[in-house]
This record gives sequence, structure tokens and C-alpha cells, in this order.
Amino acid sequence: MLGILNKVFDPNKRLLKKYETLAGKIEALQPEMEKLSDEGLRQKTDEFKERYQKGEKLDDLLVEAFAVVRESAKRVLGLHPYPVQLMGGISLHEGNISEMKTGEGKTLTSTMPVYLNALTGKGVHVVTVNEYLAGRDAHEMGQLYEFLGLTVGLNLNSMSREEKIEAYRADITYGTNNEFGFDYLRDNMVLYKEQMVQRPLHFAVIDEVDSILIDEARTPLIISGSAQKSTSLYIQANGFVHTLKRDEDYTYDEKTKGVQLTEDGITKAEKAFGIDNLYDMANVTLIHHINQALKANVSMHLDIDYVVDEGQIVIVDQFTGRLMKGRRYSEGLHQAIEAKEGVEIQNESMTLATITFQNYFRMYEKLSGMTGTAKTEEEEFRNIYNMNVVVIPTNRPITRDDRADLIYKSIEGKFRAVAEDIAERHANGQPVLVGTVAIETSEIISKFLTKKGIKHDVLNAKNHEKEAEIIEHAGQRGAVTIATNMAGRGTDIKLGEGVKEAGGLAVIGTERHESRRIDNQLRGRSGRQGDPGITQFYLSMEDELMRRFGSDNMRSMMERLGMDDSQPIQSKMVSKAVESAQKRVEGNNFDARKQLLQYDDVLRQQREIIYGQRFEVLDSENLRNVVERMMQATIDRIVAKGTPKEEVEEDWNYKGIIDYVNANLLHEGDVTENDLRGKDPEEMSELIFVKVKERYDEKEAEMDSEQMREFERVIVLRSVDSKWMDHIDTMDQLRQGIHLRAYGQTDPLREYQFEGFAMFEAMITSIEEDVSKFVMKAQIRNNLERQEVAKGHAVQPKDEGGEKPKKRPVTKAVNIGRNDPCYCGSGKKFKNCHGK
Repeated sequence: MLGILNKVFDPNKRLLKKYETLAGKIEALQPEMEKLSDEGLRQKTDEFKERYQKGEKLDDLLVEAFAVVRESAKRVLGLHPYPVQLMGGISLHEGNISEMKTGEGKTLTSTMPVYLNALTGKGVHVVTVNEYLAGRDAHEMGQLYEFLGLTVGLNLNSMSREEKIEAYRADITYGTNNEFGFDYLRDNMVLYKEQMVQRPLHFAVIDEVDSILIDEARTPLIISGSAQKSTSLYIQANGFVHTLKRDEDYTYDEKTKGVQLTEDGITKAEKAFGIDNLYDMANVTLIHHINQALKANVSMHLDIDYVVDEGQIVIVDQFTGRLMKGRRYSEGLHQAIEAKEGVEIQNESMTLATITFQNYFRMYEKLSGMTGTAKTEEEEFRNIYNMNVVVIPTNRPITRDDRADLIYKSIEGKFRAVAEDIAERHANGQPVLVGTVAIETSEIISKFLTKKGIKHDVLNAKNHEKEAEIIEHAGQRGAVTIATNMAGRGTDIKLGEGVKEAGGLAVIGTERHESRRIDNQLRGRSGRQGDPGITQFYLSMEDELMRRFGSDNMRSMMERLGMDDSQPIQSKMVSKAVESAQKRVEGNNFDARKQLLQYDDVLRQQREIIYGQRFEVLDSENLRNVVERMMQATIDRIVAKGTPKEEVEEDWNYKGIIDYVNANLLHEGDVTENDLRGKDPEEMSELIFVKVKERYDEKEAEMDSEQMREFERVIVLRSVDSKWMDHIDTMDQLRQGIHLRAYGQTDPLREYQFEGFAMFEAMITSIEEDVSKFVMKAQIRNNLERQEVAKGHAVQPKDEGGEKPKKRPVTKAVNIGRNDPCYCGSGKKFKNCHGK
């Protein structure tokens, strides 16, 4: 029933009908545009800008603007957009994803909506997957925009701040997703408004949108810096763990390598560290250190998991037994092992700012994207980014032959068959592109081909420039190219001379990817613009996807029929079974990304508040009102703490209020206990606040107003930055352990939201108290200077074949007095035990 309804009310068809009508109107303007001189076309840009300023909407200008770009592209680039490209451009302007097959000219399609939206003067970002493509497109399409009187900028990682400011001030800015994201984070760490490079995020067109918004959605961009030395807590936690007994104080599961404190262990920890409740939110850092010390001492073994080499802990690769120099365990485990082995504890890295691509791109006023494969992930695009996927028809019908999968009994048999197929096609002069899921597979096939004496290129997504060049030539007669499925995205394979007669480009897949979209991406490299082509996937019963989704029945059937490695099964039914397995994996991956986003949204809301307030601090001339509000809130809190509603007036803690006020806000004797007695809490707050304002005025009278304003700004910025960086790390530690709450029949996400909010409130309180104290108590020097809390550097989020970086927590040491009982539980004073 649903299928019939979808056919009748297919939203894609409805949109395409609308776009077709608009494309017809654009084409109808061609004779008029052809009459215009080059200067006449250029003048249209000024005319459109003026009309927009006077209140016309971009939708009203669309038909004329697209017609102007279409005619200009013919003159400047020698390319004349087809009707389907006009339709793709309209879809992009409306904030959709245009699914256009490889070779349909996505780059040219984007020029029309980019031009139209650049007329607003708010800036348009064109996002690509690597700097080579950003540079190529900025240069080639830049000629068209400049012909029409618009400016084009290229945003590269190697640029100085001044060069970046210039690139972002352009009407159209090209760059990579990483660089746009890092610039946003860096902008929210600057000390002067003039140092910010980005303007408010207006409109972005993302090329290879599925790669950026789905494949890399779970990868956080991190700016990390060096934390201060925080070694004492590692040493303390290590000493404490040595006093614990297995099964009595902690349990260890050999299978999962999981170590947990028992009730007795928790009691011992509370006694050793002099706290009431180990699981109080204030002790998040301490729990983390104890857990890592337990892990280091119980589940990590010297000369098995790691070795001590020249005073350093070096990880041993579990699979190869090789030493992995330069790699460190994350989240403080490496430091815990260093404490265990008594070697020097290395400085930790500290997260200064972080954001996921999901949350960065959702900040744009309007977002659109292009790719050859997005329909299979339509639900995710709609739910998370509020973007519809519009499938744009091809300019010419697809004549490619997509064959049913060939399934072999073993991997060995499959690879032999692949090599034979390649050899046969190569002998006929047909170019072959071999797609692999992993780099290792590329190497195996390469060995097979070398044995057969077949010349070939191997690509594994390392050198983008060389990669694009090789992919471009993959369509030449007799060429054999082995590439990971993701390699060379955004590069078109054009057929060489005599290749059409040889059957076009043959694409051979060596196994199915867990995502149908990646398989479709590989298939789409063949048969561009109506060219002939063939695609064939080779599978085996030993492939990971087949193993995971019950291929046992099929395997035993092959054995019963006496089929050997040279006889494949070719069946549509098997291909359908593989596809349904892929759908299940895609569903699981979508759920994982969705859940990640729900957790990430907690930090996103907090980030937006902090960054918004931080910008106000940089932007405003006078912060005195802001500082006074902070002081008022601090005073109200202290008074409320000393005058609980459930207590009678005689029991109120007047001394506590006065002690705090004297220590942090006023001079001794400015307010006394007698001044407060007989007043209700509101009157007390008012009295103290009036005195504080008087002192504030006195302080301001001691110097010129401008100096006082800068002093306030320095203090607020420093306090906000240092507290926010600590907060990011405590949130990270909270998140790592929150899933355990599920064992207590509570929803971990709700707990994370609830506790995350409480921690954020506590951070705001801490900022207010810090600012109040420093403004009232700090001495103002003449050499006032804003300072960065820490020096940060961008951590590249992903390196093909490498590990994604993980954040490491920043820790605060527990201060133990020399005469306090030692944390190890020996009963001796600290100075006579571990404090020697």
C-alpha cells in the first residue's frame, strides 16, 4: 500500500516537475542573454544586488541570475549547463541535496546557486573533501565568478590569519570541511574581535556531502593544547591502588579486562582521600584516576601490552608484536602506566575546543550538498540536517551493465577469479578500475597482478594531488587502477580513445562495503554521460559482511553440491540478501550517529551560550554592567547559603557571610555581623551590594576609565576560557562513564543531560565568583594584556588508515597537607609516608 502511495505522491517527482518548469524559463532567456556584451552581463550583478537591497527575494531573481551564469559559463569556460544541471542548481538553492551521477557536472551545477546566494554580500562557502579539489575548483570556477564581478577566496591550512581574513571577506570562499570547522573554533578563542576570520555562517554548498556529513559525522574536530603538569594525582591513585586486594576491594573480568571497585574498595577510597562520597560530582576526576590506575595495575602487563624502553612506556601491537613508538594510550591510561612503572609522567594534552561536523554545519543559515550517492541515507539527512535528497535525472540514459554478484567459496578463489578477469579485460584494451574496501586488499590484488606481469597503479587515499591525476587517467586504453572505494572522490574518469569500442570502463568490486552508498559510488565511476561500461562485484563466503550475516547455510549448500573455488554462484537472490544485510548495518550506524548527536547536543547548547557571551565581551565597550550582575549573583548565593529557609534567624551563619565578603569582595570592617543582624536576606544582599559598588567606584577613580574597561575584559576572558576548558574535559569524563548508569535502570542520556546541566550551572557560578573576586581584589598594573589560557593546535580529525585522535582528560591534583593522614591508608601522616 505504502509503495503505491509513494508512486502517486512521490515528492521527488513533484519537485522535479517544478524544477523542470523553472529550467524552461531559464532556457527561454537564452536569446536575450546572448545579445548582451560581456560588460552587459557583468552589470547584471550590480543590478541584482541593488534589487536584492531594495527588498526583492533571491527566489524572484533566480531565473534571471541562473540565465546570466549559464551564458557566462559558455563564454568563459566553454561549458553550457544542460537543463538537468539547471534543475540540480535550483535544488541546491532551496537547501536540498542534489544527487547527480558521476560525470553529470556537479561543479558547474553549483556555480548558479553559489552566484545567486553570493549577491546578498553575506558570503558563500563551497566545501570540498581535500585542499587539492578546493584549489582546483576555486581556480577553474573562479574565472567565471570574477568575470561576473564577484570575488573568490581560497581558505588553506597553511595561510596566516591576515590571508584567511581576506579569503573569508570574499563573496565566495572555497575550502575543506576541516579548515572551516577549525577556523570556527579558533575564532572563539581569540582575544580581540579583529582577530576573528569568519563572518556569520550564511550559506554552504558541500561537495561529496555524504562523505562529510555522514562518513565523518562522528569525528570531532579538536584543538588541543598542553595541560599543566598534573602528575601528583596519578602517583597518589597508583599508591592507593597498591593497598587494594583482588575480589575484596575490586573485581577483575579476564574476558573483558574490566576492573571494578567493590563497596569495600569505594569505602577505602573515601577514607584514603578524605571525602564523604566518591561518586559525588565533585570527584569525577578522582574516580577517573583511580579507575585508570586500577586498569594500569590489573589489566595491563609489562612485556605483553607494553615495554619500558629508555625510560618511556612503549605500546606493543597485539597483532604483530611490534613496538609502536610515538603512540600513547588515551584518556590518561598512559600516564597511569607511567606512574605504575615509576618512569617520568609525560605532559597530558588538553582539549581547548571541540565540535563535530554535524554541529558545525547545522549552524549555517542554509545548507545544501551534492553527491552521486545520497538516496540510501535520505532519512538521516532529513532528520539531522533538515535536508531533502532530490534525485536529478541524468542528461543521457545510463547504458552501463550492472551485473549480479559472483559469490565464491573462499577468499583465495575470489581473488584468483578477480585477477583472471582483469587480465582478460586488460588484454582486450579495456580499462579496469578495481575497488577495494581496505588498503590490505589493494596490496593482495597488486601481488596477483604483478605475478601476471600486468602494469597497474595502486591508490590508497594518501596523496590527493597524485591520486586525482591517476584517477583521471584510469579511463585510458588498457589502464588498470586499484583504489580503495573512497579514493579519488570528486574526480571524473574520462574515457580514452578506442575505449568505448572495448566496452567502456570496467569497474570490479572485490567485496561489498557495509554501506550500499559506497558500493553505488564505485559503480557510478563507470557509464558517465551515457558511456558504455560494466560493473561486477566479486564476493566470498569468508568476507566480513557475509560472515556477520549468516552465510553458513549457503556455504554448506555449496559444499553439498560439490562446488569448488572455481565455480561461483551468480544469483539476484544472494545479491538481495547482501543488500538487506547492508541495510541492517546502515540502520545500526545511523542509530549510533543519532545517539552521538543527542549526547553532543548537550555540549552544543552550552558551547553556543559560552561562545555567544564571549563574543559580547569582545564586542562591547563597557563590561561594568556585566561584572555587576555577576557580583550581585555571587552575593545572593552567599547570603542564601548562610540563611537557609528551614533555619531560624538565630542559627543563621552571619560569620560565614562576613568571612566570604571580607576575603573576596570588600576590606575588613566594611560590613560587620551587626550590620546584617535584624535584616532579611534580600536586605543583606542589597546592603553588601551597595558597599561593593562604592568600592568599585573608588577603584575606578584610581585610574582612567579606558584602563578599567580593559582590566574587566582581561579578567572576564581569562576566567571564562579557563573554566570552559576544564568543563569540556569534565563533560568528556562524565560521558565516558555514563553508560554504566543503564545497569541501575536509569537512562544514561537523561542522566548525562541532567548532570551536564548541573555541571554547566556550577561552571557559571564559578566564573561569576572568580570575576567578582579578581575585579575587587586584584591589583591593576599598567601593563594590562589579554592572555591566552593555553596555546592550542588543531588535531587533524582523520588520517586514512590511521586512528582517529582521542581526547585526553585534564586533571587536577588533590592537595594533601603534610600533616594529613596519607592517602594510601597506612595510618601514618603524609609527610612520614608517601610525602617523603
